[in-house]
Amino acid sequence: MSHYLSQSWLIDRRHALKAMGSFISLPLLECMVPNRAAAAAAVTATPKRSAFIYLANGVHSLNYQITASGKDYQFSRSLKPLEKHRASITPISGLHHPGGLSHHHNCINIWLTGGKLGPSDRNTISVDQKMAEVTAQHTRYPSLEVAITQESLAWTADGVRLPAMRRCSEIFASLFAEPKGGVASQRRALRRKGSVLDDNLAEVRRLERQMGSGDKSRMDQYLTSVREAEIRTRRADAWLDTPLPVISEADRARTNRDIPDTKAGDYFRTVYDLMVLAFQTDVTRVATFSLGGEGQAIAIPEIGITESRHQLSHHGGDADYMEKLTNYDTFAIEHYSYFLTRLEETKDLEGKSLLGSTMSLFGSGMCYGHSHGNANLPLVLAGGSDLGLKHGQHLDFNVKASGFQGYTFGADGALTTAHYQVCSRPVNTEAHMSNLLLLMAQRMGVEADQFGDSNKVIAL
Repeated sequence: MSHYLSQSWLIDRRHALKAMGSFISLPLLECMVPNRAAAAAAVTATPKRSAFIYLANGVHSLNYQITASGKDYQFSRSLKPLEKHRASITPISGLHHPGGLSHHHNCINIWLTGGKLGPSDRNTISVDQKMAEVTAQHTRYPSLEVAITQESLAWTADGVRLPAMRRCSEIFASLFAEPKGGVASQRRALRRKGSVLDDNLAEVRRLERQMGSGDKSRMDQYLTSVREAEIRTRRADAWLDTPLPVISEADRARTNRDIPDTKAGDYFRTVYDLMVLAFQTDVTRVATFSLGGEGQAIAIPEIGITESRHQLSHHGGDADYMEKLTNYDTFAIEHYSYFLTRLEETKDLEGKSLLGSTMSLFGSGMCYGHSHGNANLPLVLAGGSDLGLKHGQHLDFNVKASGFQGYTFGADGALTTAHYQVCSRPVNTEAHMSNLLLLMAQRMGVEADQFGDSNKVIAL
């Protein structure tokens, strides 16, 4: 048996066509490869990876904001844990999602899509899933979704949120455990599921002839979901004969365990370890991790925070709440720093640091939670030097806006509450977060000139 890191994670198109049957004419799908040349290229090409980490309810922006742009910046109090990674990160200020400015509590939904949030709007595909369309042909799983609230950051092309996992043992089992009952049992279960999907499609096509245009539109959305489920089912079937990666006892002990919410630090580190292990073993190249939704982020009693993050974000100027919010921000960023350290010290197949081949974006879809300020989003882009990213500066789109007079400081040298205006209304209306997402998508091999509401690609 060849080593798991040298195997080609590709599915033969003829196999998939045979498994799918004759009810649908298939394009070349992500899980297929047309010839041996493509398979050889997939094995030798350096993998490209991306991870997205979401922090709910914005930050205590007065203690978070970096006030000098370019290379000679000083780390703010909240971002201080990232100072050791200075050469590998780019803090970014001044970006926003135009579609999220007037819809506050759902900003998590468009953080990676750049979509709109009106009551009649349907979400669009998230950038991680756009990346997965490119990377999935090489990996057992197209992407990994983890979320404390089980509401993932990932959205399909038809605007359906992908489910997320929360328990660490569940995540480990889904990635590395043998199927219950063995391969044969799992294959029977998958093919029974496939038969149900086939029957549904046949019935729907009979109904379509009797539908009006409105019903046909809704049915088209349903059909898209069914087709995606069909592809995932057949893809899982085809992968059953591919051996799972061998996990060392040390890695298994560190990642195959359940951590209660009352130990947030242990939980965060275990999830990050799982993400590193998933990248190292190449079972997936795209991952998202939400530290909580806008109304559901957990408390951190281990550092004396018993209030929810949502409660702290509505601090109303209360000094105790503001201090706790800053401590929460710093705690989350400390553990993001842990993730970057683990990526840096873990080697890929070529003996290179995973951090070089992995882009990671940390941030929030809100800046100032007390007034639901959705401009000047707190963002940190890290890693990806092997993908052409150059770091070491604070990229500030606020200072690039005409008429911006600079940040407002008090007599003590600290930012004043006038800064909240920067967080509530975009200083630079042309600085869309989707421009950053487009950059990341292109570096992952997505052939696109636009993503979401982008108006240009960021140069970095």
